[in-house]
Amino acid sequence: MEASRGGLCVAPSGPGLAGDLVKCSFYERAVTQADLVLPDSGLMCLWSFFFSRKSIRRISGLAFLRAYLFDKDVSLDDAFWVMPDQEQSEANGQWIKKELGLSIQDEAFYVAPTYAKTGLIEDLELLDRIQKRRPKTIFIQLGGGVQERLGFYLRENLSFSSTILCTGAALAFLSGKQARIPNWADRFYLGWFLRCLFKPTVFIPRYLKAFRLIGVLAKNGNSLPKVVEPFSQT
Repeated sequence: MEASRGGLCVAPSGPGLAGDLVKCSFYERAVTQADLVLPDSGLMCLWSFFFSRKSIRRISGLAFLRAYLFDKDVSLDDAFWVMPDQEQSEANGQWIKKELGLSIQDEAFYVAPTYAKTGLIEDLELLDRIQKRRPKTIFIQLGGGVQERLGFYLRENLSFSSTILCTGAALAFLSGKQARIPNWADRFYLGWFLRCLFKPTVFIPRYLKAFRLIGVLAKNGNSLPKVVEPFSQT
C-alpha cells in the first residue's frame, strides 16, 4: 500500500473543503502539501462527474482505514494513536485488541487537547512522545479541519519519517462509538446520512454547511479558492 511508505495522508471531508479550505491557510497548506490526498467527499466527486465530466473514484477515509488495518503487509505493532477523548480511546483500543489481535500499551495512545479551530497547531508534548517512540505509523483520529493541520505539524517537525494517517472518526465507526456505516452505505455515499440519524443535533448542521462546497466549486472550478485569512508564518 502506497501510504505505508511514509508521509502525510489526508482525507478532506465535504465540510472541511467547504469551510476550512477558504478560511484557514494552515488547513490549505496541509491539504495541498500532503503526500497523499484521498477523494473522500462524495459531493465533490459527484460535482466533478456531472459538471466537469471528469470521473473521480471516491475513496472514503473509512474504506481506506479498514483496508490499511487489515493489510497483512502492514505492521501495526509499534503504531501510535491520537484520540479525541478518553472514552473513544478506550473503546477504540478494545476494538483494536479484539479485531486485530493487538495489545497496545497505554503509552501508545494520546488523548489530544482541544486545539484551535484555525491557525497553526503546535503540541510539544505529543511531538516529544512520538519522537521517543519513533512509530512507523501514526493514526490521527480527530475531527476534520484539525487533524490535517496536526498531521502536517508532525510531518514537518519529526526527526524521522513516519506514515501519518488522518482518517477522522473512521476508527470510531468501526468500534461503534459513532454511527456504524456498512460497506454498502459507504459505497453509495450515505455515510453522512447515517451520522445525521445517529446524532442529528451535531451532524445535520455540519452537513448543511457542507453544501457551501457547491458554491466553492462553482466559483473556482479546478482552482484553489482564495483563503480569506492571510497566511502567517509562525
